[in-house]
Amino acid sequence: MKVVLDTNVFLSGIHWSGASHKILRTWFLDEFTLITSPDINDELFRQLRDFKIQMEMDEIQWWESTILEKSIIVIPALNLNIVDKDPDDNKFIEAAVEGKADYVVTQDKHLLEIKQYTGINIITPEEFLQIIHYKK
Repeated sequence: MKVVLDTNVFLSGIHWSGASHKILRTWFLDEFTLITSPDINDELFRQLRDFKIQMEMDEIQWWESTILEKSIIVIPALNLNIVDKDPDDNKFIEAAVEGKADYVVTQDKHLLEIKQYTGINIITPEEFLQIIHYKK
């Protein structure tokens, strides 16, 4: 199963327990393949550095290298205009299309309103956990 995780899922999963944290744990166990792109990584790495909850630089670097090593990085060939209310969010759908992802997992209401694009389901972390049958 191939999945694009929105930046907000990573930030929530890193800093708090809950559905997003459980998703990161299942990713570490190789229960799904993470699809990402340079644009997604740039946003995530910038937010890790600038987030209200400060992290040590070595921890940020660990997350950066782990994401780069444990994901498939795609360069989207298409520039889509699907998310009218927040065009910056199109990068998640573009990566999902290029990487042939099954899901985009997000907490972003603008993405969630779309629900599906060319067979790619856009769902919440809680919905994704139900799909992968997360067990504590």
